[in-house]
Amino acid sequence: MRLPRAHREGEARDTASDKSEAVSQTSLPGNQQAAGAARRFLRAALAEWAAAGMPAAAALEERVVDDGTLLVSELVTNAVVHAGTAVHLVCRLEAGEAGQPPPGVVVEVSDRHPARMLRGEAEPDLPDDRRENGRGLQLVAALSDAWGISYRRDRKTVWCRFDLPQDGAEAQVPAPRGEPPAELLAPLPPPAAGRRCTEDWVDRGALSFLAEASDLLAGQLDEDNVASLATQLLVPRIADWCAVWVYPAGAQARLSSVWHGEEHRIDGLRAVLEKSPPAADLPPGARRTAWPATADGGVCDLGGALAVPLIVAGRCHGTLLLGRAGLLGMPDEMTGLVEDFARRVALAMGAARQYARQAMISTVLQRGLLPPAVGRIPGIDHAVVYEPLAGDWVGGDFYDLFPAGDGRWCFALGDVCGNGPEAASLAGVARPVLRLLAREGFGVSDVLDRLNKALADEAAAALAGGTAAWEGGQARFLSLLYGEITPYAPERGAHVTLASAGHPLPLVLAVNGRVREAAVPQILLGISETAQYTSESFDLSPGDSLLCVTDGVTERRRGRRQFDDDDGLATVLGACTGLDAAGIAERVRHAVHVYDTAPPADDLAVLVLQAR
Repeated sequence: MRLPRAHREGEARDTASDKSEAVSQTSLPGNQQAAGAARRFLRAALAEWAAAGMPAAAALEERVVDDGTLLVSELVTNAVVHAGTAVHLVCRLEAGEAGQPPPGVVVEVSDRHPARMLRGEAEPDLPDDRRENGRGLQLVAALSDAWGISYRRDRKTVWCRFDLPQDGAEAQVPAPRGEPPAELLAPLPPPAAGRRCTEDWVDRGALSFLAEASDLLAGQLDEDNVASLATQLLVPRIADWCAVWVYPAGAQARLSSVWHGEEHRIDGLRAVLEKSPPAADLPPGARRTAWPATADGGVCDLGGALAVPLIVAGRCHGTLLLGRAGLLGMPDEMTGLVEDFARRVALAMGAARQYARQAMISTVLQRGLLPPAVGRIPGIDHAVVYEPLAGDWVGGDFYDLFPAGDGRWCFALGDVCGNGPEAASLAGVARPVLRLLAREGFGVSDVLDRLNKALADEAAAALAGGTAAWEGGQARFLSLLYGEITPYAPERGAHVTLASAGHPLPLVLAVNGRVREAAVPQILLGISETAQYTSESFDLSPGDSLLCVTDGVTERRRGRRQFDDDDGLATVLGACTGLDAAGIAERVRHAVHVYDTAPPADDLAVLVLQAR
């Protein structure tokens, strides 16, 4: 029997056809809506199994429903916060057979970042009461009958299992292992619990909460992510609703994030808050503020609300608003905790803005280092791949392709010793010098001779000044593949002259699939001012392709082997017969990336010229 499908708010469910077992699964986006969608999905799956008369579903009990809902929410939130990817959720009802575990419900939560740290995995050698990270996995261990983590190359899965009572067995709630769930989650006690209970929570749970908040906020590099995470950390542990206003430099205040314990009230709360933004000049510290209720009270029940400015280094980056419903509202005992939390949010927001500023500066510099877009070259198709080292916006690899007059087009692919901004500074000097010399009419060999002498003279001057040939800890040496290509009449091919100075040798792919080297190795630029460079000339027939790469391609490592060992690059190029220039460049880029599971450890650049 195939169970009915459920389609709720974009969720896709696939249910197993076995009458004794059932599986429901869905993919959830990596955003703040994921946890709520996961809770609804699990409850709907359990209800469907029970309504369909699944044998094992008859043993479902309130503990499984409540604890399962709590843990699926915790695990999905954990995946979204730490991985930031889409989340895959699987709920499975197992019937249990002879020699197998008893009937049970299994919940699996997978994300796409297997290397990310789970809350509860850090600091394994410290006792539980001294860990400063979150306690999500301790909660899983306390509430489930079994749990575990599995790692694959492309994902990490956390699973937990709830055993169901077998026929004739009474349902028993297992004794909690480790700390009780109330202490693991450290929630605010209900207003009716009174002042003493609130004080107890502050004494027992506040430090754990603040330590977890500091750990999570420190990893955020976008101010909107900081705001979103802050609201979800406070709701429902501290408050029933929360919002963060941000004050961008030179711009109007903006409501960045709104969160409510009852998700259907978020849109209404946002609409009310947007009509009355808080003052941007609040003094430091938490203060009571107006409750954001509509005339009909439809947004949320009345209670107490606080406004806390997010101030760091004398600058206000925004305002944190939060409220708790009920007659007692926000207890006075919580004010200090909220202020401590707000200081952590302010620090994270300031760091995120500084990071954004540095990223913008680096992007502007990179835009200046890269050549302008090249138009259509008569008789030549071209394609370029340029990927600086992960985490850098500028690198030591550079390329250029430009007209030099008299029907000549010059191309260059270079690699400065090192990477990052220091290497990029030399790349930014070499490219305009090449253009100037080429447009002055100097040939390939003469251009390399003059550029080499300039770099060698600079190294000698640095050595005389006591700084050697180093700047920022990296030598000012350069490998360069430089050449000229002159198209013949349309569909007649092109003439090429080039030279390689300490650079991976270029390869030519003929129409018939044959691959050959197109230059001879020569010394790096900048090492010896007496070096003399020679060039090679040849023709590209229509359909022939010239491939130029940096050592980020040829020296890509997998253990002790490199990508170009045993002519690996030539093998990949030989399989590109029939592809256009863009197809060849993409095929080479893809081959480099899949050569090893680890990310590349060097800048990468590929230039392909194909004669028509």
